Amino acid sequence: MSQRSKHQRLTRSACALIISGAFCVWAVAEGTTPPMPQSVEETPFASEREAVMWRQDELKDLERLVRQLRFDLVNNRDARGAAPRLAELKERATQTHFLPAFISGTHGRGSDARPQIWDEWDEFAAGFTDLEQKVEALIEAAEQEDYRAATQMLSEVGLSCRSCHRAYRYD
Repeated sequence: MSQRSKHQRLTRSACALIISGAFCVWAVAEGTTPPMPQSVEETPFASEREAVMWRQDELKDLERLVRQLRFDLVNNRDARGAAPRLAELKERATQTHFLPAFISGTHGRGSDARPQIWDEWDEFAAGFTDLEQKVEALIEAAEQEDYRAATQMLSEVGLSCRSCHRAYRYD
């Protein structure tokens, strides 16, 4: 990757953090679902295609992260070892992280997303709220080194993901 490409990617990443932060502040201040991005200009992405690819990659990364946490917490019973991954999960498995990548109409060719996402925006966004709550409960169980509860919450996190995929993703 060239220096210019790296710089552009870092610049876009910095913009993504700034916009996501503003998105987060707005949502918390309003106490409502963040608005659906209507165009790429309202997001940190250079194109709709970039947003689709980013969200696909991020969701796959979350899936890998949950698998690693299962290994840490269920197989190894290692809450301390899991702590950095739990912090990463808490940061990334949120509305504010993902919703900016769901630009209105970014379904169809190259996307696994069903158009119902944009027709049912509040319900779709609520799935992330549900996920955030389950991640919080998982972290609490891990911090208490309650591996039985952590195992249950890992299953609940997985169920939250699967229920959203069933409703809003083509397989």
